[in-house]
Amino acid sequence: MTDWINSVQGTAVGHQVAMGLALMSAFLHAIFGALQKGRHDPWLTRGAIDICYGLIAVPFVVFVVPWPEPHMWLIFAGAFVIHSIYKIVLAMCYSRGAFTVVYPVVRGTGPLFTVIGAFLIFDERFTGVQWIGVLVLLCGIYGLAVYNLRYLTEGRETLKVALALAVLTGLIVATYTTYDAYGIRASSDPFTFLAWFFMFDGLSFMPLIAVARYRRMANPPTLPPLLARGLIGGIIAYFSFGGIILATRLDNVGQAAVLRETSTVFAALIGWVMLKERVGPRRLKLMALIALGAVIVQMGG
Repeated sequence: MTDWINSVQGTAVGHQVAMGLALMSAFLHAIFGALQKGRHDPWLTRGAIDICYGLIAVPFVVFVVPWPEPHMWLIFAGAFVIHSIYKIVLAMCYSRGAFTVVYPVVRGTGPLFTVIGAFLIFDERFTGVQWIGVLVLLCGIYGLAVYNLRYLTEGRETLKVALALAVLTGLIVATYTTYDAYGIRASSDPFTFLAWFFMFDGLSFMPLIAVARYRRMANPPTLPPLLARGLIGGIIAYFSFGGIILATRLDNVGQAAVLRETSTVFAALIGWVMLKERVGPRRLKLMALIALGAVIVQMGG
C-alpha cells in the first residue's frame, strides 16, 4: 500500500483519491463532532475516544509499521502539542455552545488559513476561480454563524464566548492541518506517521482529564455506553483524521482542506436528526452555499 501511495502522489489518480478521502473525512468528521458534543460531557467523550484509538494504534506500532526515522521524533512532539491545545479549546467550545452553532465557525475558519499556510509552506497556489469558491464557502459558513447568533434562543448567555472559542479552534485546525501535512510528507512511510501519531495523541492527558472529571461528578454516566461511544469515535477517527492527513500527502493541502469543510453540511443534518437541534429553510440555503463553494474550488483547480 505504501508503494502504491508513493507512486500516485502528485498524479491525476492521486488527486482523485485525495478528493475522495477529503469527502469521506468531511462526513465522518461531522459524525465525530456529534459524538463528542452529544449525550455525554464532551470532556468525558473525548477522553474515551482518545484512549480507544490510542490503544488500537499500539499493535500497529509494535508489529506492523516501520520504525520512524530519527528526524520524526521532533515532528511528533510538535503534533502532540498542537493537537493537545486543539482538544482542550474544542472541548471548552462544545461546553458552551450548541453543536450547529459552533461547528460551522470552527470549520469555516480553518480552510482560509490552511490555504494561506499551504501557500507559505508548500508554495501551493489557488486560481482566481478557486478563491471565489473559498469566498462563497466562507459566506455560507459565517452566514450560518451570524444567523445562529441572531435567532438562537437557547444558551445565549455563553454564545459569544462559544463563538470566540470556535474562531480560535478554527485557527488551531488550520495549524494542525498544515503541520500534519508537513509531518506525513516528511515520513518515508505515511502509515508510520499515522500509527505513531494516533498512539501518541490517544495515550496522552485527555483520558486523565476525563477520569478526573468523572470522579468529581455527582451523577456520573454509566461506563459501558460511554466506552462504546469512545470505541465508535476512535474507529471513526482513523478514517476521518487519518483520511484527511493522507489526502494532504497525495495532493494539494489547501484544496483537500476546503473540500473537508463540507462537513458543516453533514453536521447540520446530524444536529437536526440526532441531536434534535432545529434546522430551518434559511440554514438549509446557507448550507447549500457552503456546498457550492466547495464545488467551485474543486472545478476551478
